[in-house]
Formats: sequence, structure tokens, C-alpha cells
Amino acid sequence: MTRSELAIRPILVVGDANADLVLGGDVVPRFGQAEQLLDRADLVLGGSASIVACGTARLDAPTSLIARVGRDAFGDVTLAALRTRCVDVTDVIIDDTMATGLSVILSGRDDRAILTALGTIPTLTGTDVTARLDSWQGPPGVLHVASYFLQPALAADLPAVFSHARRRGWTTSLDTNWDPAEQWRGIADVLPHLNVLMPNGSELRALAATLGEAGDCDEDLARGIARHGPRVVVKDGARGGWSIGDGGHVERAPGLPVDVVDTTGAGDSFDAGYLAALAHGVDDESRRLRWAATCGSLSTTQPGGTAAQASLAELMGAMAS
Repeated sequence: MTRSELAIRPILVVGDANADLVLGGDVVPRFGQAEQLLDRADLVLGGSASIVACGTARLDAPTSLIARVGRDAFGDVTLAALRTRCVDVTDVIIDDTMATGLSVILSGRDDRAILTALGTIPTLTGTDVTARLDSWQGPPGVLHVASYFLQPALAADLPAVFSHARRRGWTTSLDTNWDPAEQWRGIADVLPHLNVLMPNGSELRALAATLGEAGDCDEDLARGIARHGPRVVVKDGARGGWSIGDGGHVERAPGLPVDVVDTTGAGDSFDAGYLAALAHGVDDESRRLRWAATCGSLSTTQPGGTAAQASLAELMGAMAS
């Protein structure tokens, strides 16, 4: 192991692990027993946390995942895909009584719809995470939680989990993802214990409304949220991403022009780029955003969330060109 490898901080990702069935082509359902022909169907690794973990591992950051899956075929597919991508799954809990979650993704060129059977996803708890933090033998790293609103037991424990992690020297990060109930509860209690919040534009606006933040533009909303504690790092689709910290200054990075095949998991790969930059000790915010935006762009060039995730060499090559 080289000196530079020793300096890379570990990443502990917490959240959902499931399989994704990605359908492409004419995906708008027509009922009445009408049969539609699709361009493609791919069974791939799903779950925001799992895709993030694969992305950070691909970028040479030592990555572990805490999640729950069932002892079934979809659980086997999920664990095999994670292991293939060098994610440590020692802390993935296998449940003998519940099924692994499954998402069916109807993927068009410019938008997508997601149908999810939650299975084991909501059963993860804060105790699962704090127990791992207490037994951690190495240096503290980056603790990232995904899919907050799909995991109510974990969400309720998260302020205490993040507070505990920060006392132990961990950097804390959260991507709430969308709230299916559109109520956005509990976030105000989490923000003071958070270093990084990673919404997309729609999530940013919904979170700001819940917190009572108002403004003339998204940047104003992010400034309001940042006053609660975290740096707000916003995914901005093909335009790349931007962020605002407690000082109110906006940093931006553009996306790459690519031929988009599938946007599934692009936001998770964006997260992975940013988290990996933190793990590698990148201390310039504009460069961290370039890692994130480049990873998000490259991930859209193949179906599914992980097939086109960049290696560290590919990331550096794309940024250089």
C-alpha cells in the first residue's frame, strides 16, 4: 500500500440495497391488457446507497455498505453486484423473513418513473449504524446516508447517529432523495448534525418550503438551508452542479456533453464523485464539484446506475480533456 492509499479516508454508506429492473423505450403504460414492445430490459443493482457505494469504490475509496436484504434471489443479485464492484458487504444484514426490495424503472430519454416494492429497505435502524461506528477500528472517514424517506426507523434515529459520528471525527453526508409522501418531515432535526446535504433542484425546493425558507431563486433557498448547518451541494442535471456553504458563496461545475442512454443513478454517481473527492482529501470545493459533475455525466452513457461509473483514471482523463 502506498503513502497516498494510506491517506484515503474510508467511506461508510448507509441505506437501501435492492435490484432495479430498468425498462427502456415505449414505457408509458397503457392498460386494458395492451402489450407493448420495449427497446430493452435490464436487471441491475439498485438502491441509492448501493449505487453511491459502487461509485466511491470505483474511485479507489475504501467503501463499506450498511443495508438490509432478504435471503432470496434478488438479495443474491444485489450482494453479488456489490462484491463485484469491490464494496465491502460485511455489514449488510440478511433478513430471513422479508423480501429484498425491488424497483421497476420506466426510463425515457428525458424523464423516468419508479415503481418500488420496499421489502427490507425500511427495516434498517440507527442502532445498526451506531453499533458499526462503535466497533470501527480504522480512522474516521465519511458517513453518507441515502434514501432518508424510505427508511423511517433510521430517519428517526439519524440526528443521534450523525451527532455520534461527528463526535468520533466522521464527516456526515445525506441525500434524502424524494419523499414519496411529499411531506418532508424530520429534516430540521438532522441539519445541525450534517456536514453535507446533497439534493437535486426539486428536492431543494421541497426541503426549503418545509423549513420555511423563501427566496427569489434556488441559490437563495440553498443559502437558507445552509444556515441550518450543512454545505448544500445541488445536482443540476446536464448543467452539472453547484454548492453553497455558510458563507453564502456559490461554487459551480459544468456537466460533460455526453450521449445519454439512461439517467438512472446519475445523481447517485454525482454524490459518489463528491464523496470520493472528500475521501481523497480534495480541499478545493470547485474541484470537488468537478469530480461530482463529471461522474454524474459519465454514468448516463450506459443502462443502469453502475455500468458506466467512472474509475479514478477515467475521471481524471475526462476532467483533463
